[in-house]
Amino acid sequence: MSIDINVEDLTFEMTKRLRFYLSKLVEHGGSDLHIKSGLNIRGRINGEIVSLSKEILHHDDGLTLAKELLRTRFKELVEKKNIDFTFKLNEDYRFRVNLFFQVDGVSGVFRTIPMNMPTVESLKLPNVINNFCHISRGLVLVTGPTGSGKTTTLASIINQINQTQKKHIITIEDPVEFVYRDALSIVNQRAIGQDAISFADSLRAALREDPDVILVGEMRDLETIETAMHAAETGHLVLSTLHTMDAKETIGRIIGMFPGNEQNRIKMSLASVLQGVVSQRLMQTVDGGRIAAVEVLVKNTRIETLIMEGRDSEIPDALKEGKDVYKSQTFDQALLDLYASGKISKDEALHGATSKNDLLMALDFYEAEKKIATKREESAYIGEDRDIIGLKK
Repeated sequence: MSIDINVEDLTFEMTKRLRFYLSKLVEHGGSDLHIKSGLNIRGRINGEIVSLSKEILHHDDGLTLAKELLRTRFKELVEKKNIDFTFKLNEDYRFRVNLFFQVDGVSGVFRTIPMNMPTVESLKLPNVINNFCHISRGLVLVTGPTGSGKTTTLASIINQINQTQKKHIITIEDPVEFVYRDALSIVNQRAIGQDAISFADSLRAALREDPDVILVGEMRDLETIETAMHAAETGHLVLSTLHTMDAKETIGRIIGMFPGNEQNRIKMSLASVLQGVVSQRLMQTVDGGRIAAVEVLVKNTRIETLIMEGRDSEIPDALKEGKDVYKSQTFDQALLDLYASGKISKDEALHGATSKNDLLMALDFYEAEKKIATKREESAYIGEDRDIIGLKK
C-alpha cells in the first residue's frame, strides 16, 4: 500500500458519495455516520444504528476515501492506525471524524457538529449551568459516557462567556469541534497534533498566555489533571470533561488517580477549586427524540467538607437536599422531572436511574399526589357547579 499521495491523482468521487450520506444523516437528525469496508453505510438516528444504503463500501473504496479526506496526512493514518480530524459539509454542519484500520480495511465515524452555537436554553439544560459562566476561578467538569453531549454542553458555556464577557479564552481540543468567532472575548483554539503536542503540555503553555478561561477537551492523565487543578488554584476558570457517570464517581476518580500518600493533599485542593460537576445521560423521549438527563453538583460548604473528609458516598444526598437552595440535583431527580413534564416514559426513567428502587418510590409518590390533586380539582369544580345552580347551602 502506497503511503505517498499525489493529490492530482485523486478524483474525489468517494468524497462526493460521503457528502451525500452525511446530508442524508443530517436530514434525518442523526448524530453519527458509520462507514466500514465490507459493509453498507449506516447512521445513528435517535440512538439507534440504521442502514442508510444497500451499497457496500469495498476495501479499495475505503482506502480511496481515506486518501481523499487526508491527502498528505494519509501517511499519519498508516503509521498510527487511527487519526482524528474535522470535516466540513457546508456552512451549517461540520463533523468530528475518526478514521481507523480494522481487519476488513478502513472504517470511520463522523460525529455531527452543528455550526450554530448551542446555548443552555437550546439544549434544555438546567438554568443553574448558566451560573458557571460567571465564575472567575475554579474547576467545572462535564462528565458522562461517550456521545452524551459533553462537548456541546461545554460549547454552550464557552459561547455564553464569549458573547457576554471581555475574557481571553483558550481551548485545547482533540480535535477542535465547535469553532468560535471572537465576540467580546478573544478565543484561541488549539488542536492536539495540529497546533499542540499534548493536553498537559498545552495547558502548561496556556498559563503563560494570559488566559481567563481554559477549556481542556479531556483530562486523560494524571499530569493533565494536576496541571488543570493548579491553573484553577492560580486564578483561572478551567473547564474540562471526564468519562465518569456522576458527580460522586468523578470526585472519586480524580482522587484515586493520585498515589495514596498524595490523596489527602488532593482532597484539600479539589475541595477548594471544584466549583461544579455536570453529569449527563441521553434519554429517549416519548416522541422518539433524545434529551439529556442532568445531574448537577454546585459547590457549597457541605460539598467542600464531604470532599475534604473523603465522604463521597454522601454526595448524592447532599445534591438531593440542595435542590431548592443551590439548584443542585441528582440524576433520579432529573429523571422524575422529565417524566413529570411528559418528556420521557416511566420505563425510560427507570432504565436510566441511578437507584431504580428509590426512583420507583418517587414515581409512585408523584403519581399518588397527582391523583389526589386531580380529585381536589374535580371536587372544586363540582362545588362551583353547585354554587351556580344554587344547590350549595
